[in-house]
Amino acid sequence: MMQLGRRALFVGSAAALVSPAIAAEPPKRGGTLVASWGGGEPQALFVPGGGGSSPYLTSTKILERLLRLGTDLVFSPVLAESVIASPDGKSFVITVRDGVKWHDGQKLTADDVAFTFESYWKPISAGLALKNMTGAKALDEHRVEVTFSQPTPEFSFKFLLTGDVVLPKHVYAGTDIRTNPANNQLIGTGPWKLKEWVRGSYVEYARNDAYWRPGEPYLDRLVIRWWGEPAARSAAFEAGELHLGFYNPVPIADMRRLVKAGKIVVEQASFAEATATTSLEFNQRNPILAKREVRQALLHAVDKKFIADTVYFGNARPADSAVASTNKLYYSSDVPHYDFDPALAAKLLDAAGYPVKEGKRFPVNLLSPGWFSENPKTGAYLKQAFGDVGLEVNLTVPDRPTSIKRLYTDYDYDIAVSNQAMPVEPVPLITQYFTTDGMLKGAPFRNANGYSNPDMDALVAQMAVEIDPAKRKDLVLKFQRLVMTEVPLVQLVEIVSNTIMLTNVRNNGPAPLQFADTLSTLSFA
Repeated sequence: MMQLGRRALFVGSAAALVSPAIAAEPPKRGGTLVASWGGGEPQALFVPGGGGSSPYLTSTKILERLLRLGTDLVFSPVLAESVIASPDGKSFVITVRDGVKWHDGQKLTADDVAFTFESYWKPISAGLALKNMTGAKALDEHRVEVTFSQPTPEFSFKFLLTGDVVLPKHVYAGTDIRTNPANNQLIGTGPWKLKEWVRGSYVEYARNDAYWRPGEPYLDRLVIRWWGEPAARSAAFEAGELHLGFYNPVPIADMRRLVKAGKIVVEQASFAEATATTSLEFNQRNPILAKREVRQALLHAVDKKFIADTVYFGNARPADSAVASTNKLYYSSDVPHYDFDPALAAKLLDAAGYPVKEGKRFPVNLLSPGWFSENPKTGAYLKQAFGDVGLEVNLTVPDRPTSIKRLYTDYDYDIAVSNQAMPVEPVPLITQYFTTDGMLKGAPFRNANGYSNPDMDALVAQMAVEIDPAKRKDLVLKFQRLVMTEVPLVQLVEIVSNTIMLTNVRNNGPAPLQFADTLSTLSFA
């Protein structure tokens, strides 16, 4: 087992990586761009209801969203020209963009959007956000009215429209959306049409000449390719075989070296909509870990700064709340904290009724998913840290499919390392990790730890219907405090997400969440 030294390594700040802006210039047409990311290949090109970042990357080049959220937290239109809320927050009218066609030539209409709400978003992908939705109906060819039994905050509703994609009714109606073969033969409205998916290697897209944004995309082809190791992506950048990478696609040391050599540029604005994190969660099905005092004690055994400085080479920062520190609307540090203090951790474990006996307190199975290269290192550190306070730790590092099954279907772990995207809007993508209705066996990236608390459920229910911004902010603060008191799942570090490009790639206006954007504006110099 790898042993990590306990001294922090000074490697320079992550912010120092960011490259100066390249002067704007008219985009050139043509060429094939190869993109990748810091994770692996998806299980399907489109996974209805989730599946993690990898299928989101592949599907959003073809399927589009209704709105986009900017770094200034202002919404801008994509497939929706406007979204108008009623004064009581119980209905919204969405005007669907005219002149948009699906890749098979059929016209995008309000029926597609109403179908997406009724048959996909509410029952499959966004049920918690739409639990109070009473209906979605087309008023005419271009307008959809969505109604609710309770008030719905305008920001929360619009934020939903920035994440989930719109589906073609004529392709999915009358089928099981989750198993429809179209999920691997996507028909969308986006700038790219699927050409082929060579499993284990790449997915290739061809230019959609009938795209509704005149002149876009500028490239002829887009290829998303997967390399098994970060070092292999570094070599691909160096050789000019890889042009664009998301979510820290290469080791930080290589990133610095390539920046210094003038090979790549780095930017971080593409992730303003959501902050990536590494978390620690405790399975409440284990009667020992179901005790709040034990969970709190174990957090004092963890040095978050060590993880940020050593595992992530300074490309992360310690997290201290259930809302990311980058969240301009809702973050607060006025919550309980658990400073690194192994002696205190041991004392609290004694007080909780688990003293050391024959050299050990109690055994735990620690699961550290292998979908990011830092997770096994984090797991190795945690094994040492928990061992130092008397736990007998069995660490396993499964591959992505096995990890997802063990975490979200079998609940086969005691303590787990995981990763989340922490969006600006906390309901439901953050809150679903802590609410009873967030538990859905087999659904990834939700409440797998089994935590159920009526106080938490009631608080989140209030957050979901409060339309007064000031009152809602106070409710989110109470949510953060309750999470950091109960700590069934706690964020360890916030990862600085770098997008890197060869110096001849032009963004022509970076999207705030470019990972999920269509990439229609990219070009070569």
